Formats: sequence, structure tokens, C-alpha cells
Amino acid sequence: MNESTQPSAGLDPGLVTYTHIIYGLHALSVLIGVTGPATVIGSFVFGLPSIIAVIMNYVRRSEARGTWLESHFRWQIRTFWFAFLWFVVAGIVSAPLVLMLGLGIFTFFLAALIVAAWIVYRVVRGWLALRDRRTMYT
Repeated sequence: MNESTQPSAGLDPGLVTYTHIIYGLHALSVLIGVTGPATVIGSFVFGLPSIIAVIMNYVRRSEARGTWLESHFRWQIRTFWFAFLWFVVAGIVSAPLVLMLGLGIFTFFLAALIVAAWIVYRVVRGWLALRDRRTMYT
């Protein structure tokens, strides 16, 4: 699918609203990470709003199949699972480095900042494309 504007003929408008809610839940997780004691990546991966959002993705994914919303569901699911993957990789790489003068704390913090920026980018870009009725590349 390309990023052109997609028609909504035959598409349940409730599914579009549902997809907006999912982006809203992911955005809430980011906001909690920015304003609270957790990091953005920690809040996104382990926070209730994003966990609910990814479950919602899986619950209605089959309804989006074959529509332009399918790319948004895939985009949201991949954002969640790749954020989780990068969190785990950062932890695995940083853990042994903690023993070396606390270098692991710096590397984990740096990785968390990079992944947080990536998460924000994915949520904002996806939500704006949804607003404009555009598909997401995946």
C-alpha cells in the first residue's frame, strides 16, 4: 500500500474511531512517560494504556484486513513489539556495562532516549496519517 489518501467506501466508521482510540492510548503512555517517574519506553512497553491498545489491535485486526486501516494496525503492533525488543536489547547490552564504572547506566539511558524519540515519531506520524486517511508503510 502506498501513502495516498484512501477512500472509505464500505469501511465501518467505527473502526476508524477505534483506531484513533488506539493511537490515543499509545499517546497517553508517551505522556505518562514524559511527565511521570517512568521513562517513555518503560511507560510505552509496560504501561496499561499501551498494553490495552495492543490488545485492541489484535482483537479487531481481522476487521481491518483488506482496508487501508490494515496498515495502521500493523504499524501500531510493530511499534509496540519493536519498542519492547529495543528495551530488552538495551537492557542486555547495558547490564554487563554497569560493572564498568556505571557505563551501563549511561548506555541504557541513551538507548531509552533514542527509542523514546522513535516511539513519539511512530505515534505522531501514524496518527497524522490516520487523520488524513492515508495508509502507513510497514
